[in-house]
Amino acid sequence: MRYAVLVTGPAGAGKSTFAKSFMTHLAASKRTGHLVNLDPAADPSSFEYEPTIDIRDLISLEDVMSELEYGPNGGIVYCFEYLLQNMDWLEEELGGYEDDYLIIDCPGQIELYTHHPFIPTLVQHLSRMDIRTCATYLIESQFMEDKYKFFSGVLSAMSAMVNLEIPWINVMSKMDLVTLNPEDPSGGARNGLRKKKDIARYLDPDPLLIATTRGDKSDKTNPRFHALNQAIVQLIEDHPLVSFLPLDLTDTDSLEYVISHIDYTMQYGESEEPKEPHDLDEGDFQDLE
Repeated sequence: MRYAVLVTGPAGAGKSTFAKSFMTHLAASKRTGHLVNLDPAADPSSFEYEPTIDIRDLISLEDVMSELEYGPNGGIVYCFEYLLQNMDWLEEELGGYEDDYLIIDCPGQIELYTHHPFIPTLVQHLSRMDIRTCATYLIESQFMEDKYKFFSGVLSAMSAMVNLEIPWINVMSKMDLVTLNPEDPSGGARNGLRKKKDIARYLDPDPLLIATTRGDKSDKTNPRFHALNQAIVQLIEDHPLVSFLPLDLTDTDSLEYVISHIDYTMQYGESEEPKEPHDLDEGDFQDLE
């Protein structure tokens, strides 16, 4: 059985850094992992681990922008359209891996997950290839600095979950920016220390953070947005699909906690056959005698 983890989320959320740390953890755990780059705009120098499969070997954003004169967003959409037209290339590239973990680093264009059919179609192809797939969706802890920006992230995560229809884990990355680090002389929390109770309202999104009362003079929100905020509150209360796992890549336990959830979500190893022990009677250990 092969396993694939889609590392998704907006630009700057730490997807590539998480993928690198994921690879390091698999290597330390004696598990076989392969990095798959599906970002046609990725900088080759940004990879600590060389991608085993790279979409840039098929098509790159730079070529699309120079030859077709597309902008960055339109160019990435074209690259994924081209990939779906040449799925035999990806299937051939993936064909040689058995019982392996594929970490698929995806672009940071949100519309690829929420509006376009590219990623859902890719997931269907992976399923037909008998690759068990789940997705992680990362947003960074700085979203907590602006509650409206945070809830836009919550809604985009919800939209992507509904669009892809696969096992899903939302991750709040860069938690070292808002939590105390005893090993840091400055105390860590470069963006200001937050209390556990406050953080909990974001990890398990509390829609009352943006709830407003009509006529409340202490509320500085434009009253024209009152009805919109109430609709968002109602949506999240009616469909509480989104919660986040905290991720601090400076803490090994935090990374292991997230990866253990990914393993559990995909039921990693549950379909594997037990390995037969060596049999002394069959001469398996003759060289040791």
